[in-house]
Amino acid sequence: MKDGEIIDLFLLRDESAIAATADKYGKMIAALSERIVGDRQTALECENDVYLKAWNSIPPLEPRENFFAFLAKIARNLSLDRVRLASREKRNAAVAELSDEIESVLPAQGGVEETVDGKELSRVISDYLRGISAEKRNVFIRRYWYADSLSEIAERFSMSEGKVKTTLYRTRAGLAEHLKKEGYEP
Repeated sequence: MKDGEIIDLFLLRDESAIAATADKYGKMIAALSERIVGDRQTALECENDVYLKAWNSIPPLEPRENFFAFLAKIARNLSLDRVRLASREKRNAAVAELSDEIESVLPAQGGVEETVDGKELSRVISDYLRGISAEKRNVFIRRYWYADSLSEIAERFSMSEGKVKTTLYRTRAGLAEHLKKEGYEP
């Protein structure tokens, strides 16, 4: 079933929209969530929460052009919320590693200004990512958005793990320099 047809089912409040979404994207949503939470059962719970959140969000939203990205964003946010909840005192090692890698180039967080600058910072990062090669951008997104391991990225893009590490390092360094030029300090 095509995404537009699934969205139409959501808009009609037809519960078969959930089954159609699960059939088309369930495995990818569960895999994304599992990479973040590190537990199959929790990932399946997050997957079900994604369907509920999509049900409650459509309408008013109609993500026809980017339905999977819409679902992936929900899954990622719900999964990260689960990790935060489960590890208030003890951080998940994979999430901690990713956080440490990317936090080294992002500006420090700071209260009210953080909220005001959030959209602008997102735009600046997006501009940087659009300006680099597709390979570098895809490696960066697979690592920091989809939380893929280095070995998964290497396999996906037919690279060595060393090349993936180097690409990520150079991309982070380039992002840090770009952010500095735009007035953001880590």
